[in-house]
Amino acid sequence: MSVNELAEAGVATVYEARGRRGLIDESFEPLLPGRAIAGPARTALCGQDDNRTVHEVMAHVRPGEVLVLTMPEPRPVALLGDLLATQALARGAAAVLVDAAVRDVADLRELGLPVWTRWRRVKGAGKNVRGAVNVPVTVGGATIGPGDLVVLDDDGAAVVPASDLEATVAAVRERLAKEAGLRERWRAGELSYDAYGMRAQDAS
Repeated sequence: MSVNELAEAGVATVYEARGRRGLIDESFEPLLPGRAIAGPARTALCGQDDNRTVHEVMAHVRPGEVLVLTMPEPRPVALLGDLLATQALARGAAAVLVDAAVRDVADLRELGLPVWTRWRRVKGAGKNVRGAVNVPVTVGGATIGPGDLVVLDDDGAAVVPASDLEATVAAVRERLAKEAGLRERWRAGELSYDAYGMRAQDAS
């Protein structure tokens, strides 16, 4: 249930609750807006402009995992299309985060597998370089290790180290309770400008 709580809380809340740590600081486009996903990472570090490793990682995918696909230098080369996405869906992947490009976008949307991508490009990848699966990768300045929790929604992406999951869930619950209290105060007409002492500071 802890993983579901992180998905429901969303990227912004998880990031803030962790003291503004774990942001995957890059712009990713969700091909299926409105989805919120969290799951353990299954990583693939591809060769440059090559997706042989994406084919290999499909043999390792377990239900509920978030596939994280990257390469040494992210470029708008398609690492994922509908045929590979079909395999990921059949293996039970919860989502795919692509630190490169995807293609077959209409087909990917029809499949219903949530995909977040940095680019959309037709340009295809090679299949000649064996990269590495289940290794730590760096995406958007964040390190994502196998089994770390990846949180995805319309705001972007964040990562929570597996060792920090319990503490993060507790912090997220605390933040949600605090936000609920503030929301009621704002609905009642109180202004954050006053509550946070900004008006008094500006008047001094």
